Amino acid sequence: MSKDATARGAQGDFDIVVVGGGSSGIGVTASLLRRRPDLRIAVVEPSDRHYYQPAWTLVGGGAFDVTRTVRPMADVIPRRAVWVRAAAAGFEPERNRLRLADGGALGYRQLIVCPGLRLAWEKVEGLDATLGRNGVTSNYRYELAPYTWELVRGLESGRALFTQPAMPIKCAGAPQKAMYLACDHWRRGGVLDRIQVEFDLAGAALFGVPTFVPPLMRYVERYGAALRFNSNLAAVDGGARKAWFDVKDADGNVRREERAFDMLHAVPPQLPHDFLRDSPLAGAAGWCEVDPATLQHPRYANVFGAGDAISASNAKTAAAARKQIVTVAENLIALREGRPMPVRYDGYGSCPLTVERGRVVLAEFGYGGRLLPTFPLDPTVPRRSAWLLKARLLPWVYWNGMLKGREWLAHPLGN
Repeated sequence: MSKDATARGAQGDFDIVVVGGGSSGIGVTASLLRRRPDLRIAVVEPSDRHYYQPAWTLVGGGAFDVTRTVRPMADVIPRRAVWVRAAAAGFEPERNRLRLADGGALGYRQLIVCPGLRLAWEKVEGLDATLGRNGVTSNYRYELAPYTWELVRGLESGRALFTQPAMPIKCAGAPQKAMYLACDHWRRGGVLDRIQVEFDLAGAALFGVPTFVPPLMRYVERYGAALRFNSNLAAVDGGARKAWFDVKDADGNVRREERAFDMLHAVPPQLPHDFLRDSPLAGAAGWCEVDPATLQHPRYANVFGAGDAISASNAKTAAAARKQIVTVAENLIALREGRPMPVRYDGYGSCPLTVERGRVVLAEFGYGGRLLPTFPLDPTVPRRSAWLLKARLLPWVYWNGMLKGREWLAHPLGN
């Protein structure tokens, strides 16, 4: 079976099975094969395309070419790995077996669970039916990010709504980054004062790490955006240009409010995949249960997890995956060789907050909101250097470093 073979009814036993061909899955496979080239590793992934999703916010702000965010999956699967082109259907950890949606099954000595999460568009009534038209968009889909920019460029007056669902979501700063880049464009074009900008958050805080709230609030005020906390998008009628929000008051009572819009940037609720949620590997919330330091499953010692699908409380970002990859690769090999697991993940995540075109607040933090800056600079100051890092350097590092097993700036601090 070659790496680009379609595995209809695939059967077989592998040293390691990796579920998911996203950032975590490809990165950890490459890192493992750099350490032990003789490992037999299968990557289970049905999609034929691989995306660099962190740049979609820039695409929606007119600062990045969307075609540079996608490559054929065959081009990123590590050469010595076996690509099983099928969807995962279920886990049987007692038998060391993964069931596939096409009826096949794979056996393993060790398993790495990193299928990402599911964008639950259907949880917002009417949303999926109107995406990509009627002024309704989302930077959370490849084909929609260019439409975001089309709407931003075309809007000269009216009301623009930006939404953020309940946590956890991938890249918790992305919903407000879409707003900042849009507002900056309107400000530069002299039309911002004719546009009512509103940010509806299901939660009660602008950002989960309090250190970064003051600099973000300065931009909210600069752009004249109205913040509506505890306001969750519930339904959309694109043709009528109306949206409905469930708004919770201080006593916990919920009322539904109607709002008209000319542009709506919607972010869907985000959930574990059903095949993970309903499996023995899932914790109470449906994510793959892991020890937050070692990323090993607490009940099945030969199972590890990484990326958006795990139960650890870190931010779900590509930067988090970059350091989780090293943790899993080092600890899994140590376990295979009968050694103590040497690496502890500190919860590192990074959210480059694009507060305007050309300026980024580089938020880097770990478990408990502890600041973990890579550079000896005040992380709350918007910087052009951080913009260059976000827009130019990190995409190159992703394609040429992280997915190739080159672990630049990837080792968790203290290890």
